[in-house]
Amino acid sequence: MTTQTGQDPSPADLEAELRRQICDIGRNLWTRGMVAANDGNISAQLPDGTIVCTPTGVSKGYLTPAMLPVVDLDGAVVALGAGARQPSTEILMHLRAYQTSAEVGAVVHAHPPYATAFAIKGEVLVGKLMPESIVAMPEIPLAPYATPSTDEVPDSIEPYVRSHPGCLLEHHGAITWAGDLMTAYLAMERLEYSAHMTYLVRQIDGERQLSPGRIAAVQRRFGIIAR
Repeated sequence: MTTQTGQDPSPADLEAELRRQICDIGRNLWTRGMVAANDGNISAQLPDGTIVCTPTGVSKGYLTPAMLPVVDLDGAVVALGAGARQPSTEILMHLRAYQTSAEVGAVVHAHPPYATAFAIKGEVLVGKLMPESIVAMPEIPLAPYATPSTDEVPDSIEPYVRSHPGCLLEHHGAITWAGDLMTAYLAMERLEYSAHMTYLVRQIDGERQLSPGRIAAVQRRFGIIAR
C-alpha cells in the first residue's frame, strides 16, 4: 500500500485499510454463504502489534470499519468498537495463531457448509484431486473438538499453525491464517472448494487421488517440499 504522494502509509492509514478489508471480507463470507446470522470472525495485526477484530453479535455482511474493536495479544481490550462493541468471544483462537507464529498477520474463521460437514463428520481432507490443491492446500487437518470460547479451542489449533494454512474445527467450522488478510481469506475459499469438490466427486463415485508420480512432478515443478 502506498499513498497518493508515493510515501509509505502511516500507521493510521494502514489501520484504516485493514478495517476496510475486514468489512469487505466479512461481506464476501456472508454473500458466499460461508457464515449465517452472526457467525464467524476475522482479525488482523496492526503495525503496533495489537489486533483489530470483528465484534461479537454482528452479521459479517453488515460490518462497518468503526464497529471493529482492538485487543492486545493477551486479549485485553485496547479499544471498543462503535457502540461499545466487544471483541468476538472466539478471539482466543485468533490470538493463539498470532502467538504461535510471527508469520501470522491475519486470521479468518467461518462455517463454510461443505467444510463444516466434513468437520462434523470428523474427517481430515487430503486434497490431492487436482494439481492446484497439491500446490495450495494438499491437506486440511482436523483440530479435535473443543468447547467454544474456552482455552480448549486455541489449544486444538496450535499444532497446525506453523505447518498448515488452516484446519477444520471438529463439530464447529474452519479457520485459516496467513501473513495478510487477503491470503487468509483466499485460504478459506480454497478450503471450502476442496471440501465441496470432495463431496461432489463422491456423489458420482469418482473420487481419485493423483498418482504419487504425478504428485511428485507437481511438487518438483513448484519447489514444494513433501510433508
